[in-house]
Amino acid sequence: MTGRHDGISLNRRKVTLYGAEGCHLCERARVTVEELRDELGFELEEIGIDGDPELEARYRELIPVVEIDGEQAFTYFVQPEALRRRLDHA
Repeated sequence: MTGRHDGISLNRRKVTLYGAEGCHLCERARVTVEELRDELGFELEEIGIDGDPELEARYRELIPVVEIDGEQAFTYFVQPEALRRRLDHA
């Protein structure tokens, strides 16, 4: 969706971070994504896969997984410049 409604932008990008408790790579990815959130103006959703059999099966061997607007963009590591480029061109 694009456009504005009541002063709210409807084209804000959504970044989703899938991770698990005790995952040091997930913590690193979270820090990187959070540092860029204010700069790049995207919505951040964090989803823990712990205890969810479907998410565990899908993501356990890949976490952290970062999606941009529902499309997988990163696994294991998030490079700040690569995230900037993906958000600019996605």
